[in-house]
Amino acid sequence: MQALHIHAGPKALAHIREHGLQPEHIAAIPGAAGGPKGLILGPLDRFIFGDWLAQSEQTVDLVGASIGAWRMATACLNDSVTAFERLERDYIHQHYEPLPGEKRVKAQQVSEAFGQSLQAFYGGRIQQVLNHPRYRLHIVTSHGRHILHRENSLATPLGYAGAYLCNVLSRRALGGWLERVVFSAQDVELPFDAQDFRTQSMALNEGNFMAALQASCSIPFALQAVHDIPGAPTGAYWDGGITDYHLHLNWIAPEHGSDRAVVLYPHFQQNVVPGWLDKALKWRHGATAFLDNTIVLAPNPEWVLTLPNGKLPDRTDFMTYDHDWAGRVKVWTVAARSSQQLAQEFEAWLAKPDPLQIRPL
Repeated sequence: MQALHIHAGPKALAHIREHGLQPEHIAAIPGAAGGPKGLILGPLDRFIFGDWLAQSEQTVDLVGASIGAWRMATACLNDSVTAFERLERDYIHQHYEPLPGEKRVKAQQVSEAFGQSLQAFYGGRIQQVLNHPRYRLHIVTSHGRHILHRENSLATPLGYAGAYLCNVLSRRALGGWLERVVFSAQDVELPFDAQDFRTQSMALNEGNFMAALQASCSIPFALQAVHDIPGAPTGAYWDGGITDYHLHLNWIAPEHGSDRAVVLYPHFQQNVVPGWLDKALKWRHGATAFLDNTIVLAPNPEWVLTLPNGKLPDRTDFMTYDHDWAGRVKVWTVAARSSQQLAQEFEAWLAKPDPLQIRPL
């Protein structure tokens, strides 16, 4: 069974028909939020960053939220293939036990453990990420406003309830509760037009890298917010997926000519959902002109059914395998290994990029 589906916006499809797809054509790569779902992208990441893009020399903007930020930061490390293998292994084997006297794992405990894992992963290597000769990293976070400016056991649930209701009416209205704050390395400009949503852009540096990355991965209520990131506005910062779940952004074609106006998006599904609060709002799941230059690499839904439990790894597995850590490790490992087929099929398609195999977004 074919595992990989390739989807493209109209401009990206026209590009492929005229130029094919070469590594030098890529201008940006997004990394979506989505927790364990991102595990199936490991083989694609290792092939794209470790082999394919290494054949070109242009700068590439890497934009990530949540696990996507972790993946994109990993791409900037020396020997990224080995680093991606470690990310996959560490993520699969993560495990939290309630503290003595507690019935469940608390957000503070998860946040502390996650912060330690980031330190172990990137400690002593932050400059590799920030000063990569080709890749420009952008970490997306969600910054609380007004009632969400500080995390609070009473105000935060009320604030997110208000944010959800306002978001149903209008995505822009969500900006009254949360704003997009993007931390960018090397003082580069954002590779997308941010007028769609309230946005601030900050410099990413050694002093705030760990805090920004942890904030981008801090799922509300599962982890604690990160407060007062150095060099950025005060207040609480949460998972970048809240404002930008799948980075449905208005990608700007680079100034280097139309032959490089391609956004390559390894994703775990076809749909590019704007914000986490839009997951249930199906009318916001369709493609827009923002994605005209985008190529999405996504698993075939029928292939997904062949994975353990007939689905991608996801956060519900933490509860399903609450008392069976080895069982969760096993099914996640099988899914990650099976996804090698995605990378193999993409590599084969690149050798002879057939536009007839491309599906619309």
